[in-house]
Amino acid sequence: MKPEGTLLLTGHDVADLLSIEECMAAVEHAFKLYGEGKTQAPGILGVNARDGGFHIKAGLLELNRSYFAAKVNANFPANVTRFGLPAIQGVVVLSDAENGYPLALMDSIEITIQRTGAATGIAAKYLARPDSTTATICGCGNQGRISLRALTKVRPIEMVWAYDLNQSQAQKFASDLAEEFGINIEVVDDLETAVRQSDVCVTCTPSTQPFLREAFVSPGTFIAAVGADNSDKRELETALLGRNKLVVDVLEQGATIGELHHALDAGVITRDDVYGELGEVIAGIKPGRTSSNEIIIFDSTGMALQDVVTAAAVYEKAVNKGAGTLISFAQ
Repeated sequence: MKPEGTLLLTGHDVADLLSIEECMAAVEHAFKLYGEGKTQAPGILGVNARDGGFHIKAGLLELNRSYFAAKVNANFPANVTRFGLPAIQGVVVLSDAENGYPLALMDSIEITIQRTGAATGIAAKYLARPDSTTATICGCGNQGRISLRALTKVRPIEMVWAYDLNQSQAQKFASDLAEEFGINIEVVDDLETAVRQSDVCVTCTPSTQPFLREAFVSPGTFIAAVGADNSDKRELETALLGRNKLVVDVLEQGATIGELHHALDAGVITRDDVYGELGEVIAGIKPGRTSSNEIIIFDSTGMALQDVVTAAAVYEKAVNKGAGTLISFAQ
């Protein structure tokens, strides 16, 4: 049957339609399909700009139907202070992969935030110690918030240290989320002390210089390195990757734009030293954590299949609820 049109969904629409629990379930399923070799390899294209950059991530999944999605994102870290705009802006185009019809055009900010946080939570489910109760969040913006929200769904987090160069942002993070989750959140400027006491550490900043040192990290810690999504960004000292178990979302992608990229360039690791991809762990092809003392790092660069499965979930809920605005691009 010929589609009636393309569904236009705003950021508010997406936020209303998608919960972190639903997003985590969808993202876990996408990683599992990828790990089992049941998907095409996702694609990525990056273009640098003077004060930021653009990237396009695209992929195809066989779900309730065959879906293709392409996300065009702009990332300009100084936007908030310079222009009063979000650092991340963009759109997702969701198409029927059987005939190419554009089913939906939706704002990408909420998609990106939620699917990235969902991956952090899912990685913690398989790679963090089950008894993890303490966490440090480095970067207290939207991504730090959703990361903590996802962590609390899979691990019994009781104490959180909030670290951000912007103290007022860290204070707001602490006050807002301590009340939401009923846990203790303390703002810190001494990152080493906080990380030493943490079972989990999430880094989600736009940093281009490593700030998480190997000496900060205690045995048994799980680290989700989220910030490095282009070749210039880095948050982790390369020695951390060279001496500990490294799990990536997509090996080829991580080798180009992730923390792995910098470790390869520094010669502290080879591709063969990478333990595996998260999808392999979820699919049971490789075990996750095998010791309570091992330090495990998840190098999260953002897999396009996360966008496909999340956009598909949003679209299907929108259709069922009659949300969004139907438009037609046809002449």
